[in-house]
Amino acid sequence: METLSLQKLTRDFYERDTLTVAKALLGKVVVHQSEEGAVSGMIVETEGYMGREDPAAHSYKGKPQGRVNVQYGPGGFAYVYLIYGMYHCLNVVTQKEGRPECVLIRALEPLEGLELMKKRRRGRQERHLCDGPGKLCSALGINMDHYGEDLCGGRLYIAEGVPVADHRVAATPRIHIDYANEAAAWPWRFIVKDSPFLSFPGGPGRQNAAPAAPGMTRM
Repeated sequence: METLSLQKLTRDFYERDTLTVAKALLGKVVVHQSEEGAVSGMIVETEGYMGREDPAAHSYKGKPQGRVNVQYGPGGFAYVYLIYGMYHCLNVVTQKEGRPECVLIRALEPLEGLELMKKRRRGRQERHLCDGPGKLCSALGINMDHYGEDLCGGRLYIAEGVPVADHRVAATPRIHIDYANEAAAWPWRFIVKDSPFLSFPGGPGRQNAAPAAPGMTRM
């Protein structure tokens, strides 16, 4: 593996096309300087959510209010929400102010603070510490207190990590969004395909097989 870089990503990284950011986040490192200790993990799986025109997005046809309010601000802030009343999910706000788009961090390869992660995850094996959006938030100690956190700050941030070669990257349909009808087939989930830490190895459906969404930029 190449030397790991923990240089923080800048605002410019996030304020770009959402699918470009979703793919570029692979190999980057999420770092949480928590009160209990530092923990980190390398991103191996992401999903892009394209705002007002994406039926799977929380901001679909919406307004800047409620839980999605942070998405309408500048890129590089954390959008954290709760699912099933018990699991937190970490999203990275993308694009310029006024465009409510984000990238869900779906899985990490654990790096720093393994013992603390195992304690938080009740002794789970390393392979299963961060293999899902709710699991990684639990392992890293991320919760609603981090909603709106500046990811260019010093508590919760994303660092450069290591480059991931294109031949190691695959695009698949997103997971568990059957409610989104045809948008469920759009290949906006990006994975490091040889990683053993994915939430769903290989992913559902055919890689890159779905048609592009009307009027949207695609990888």
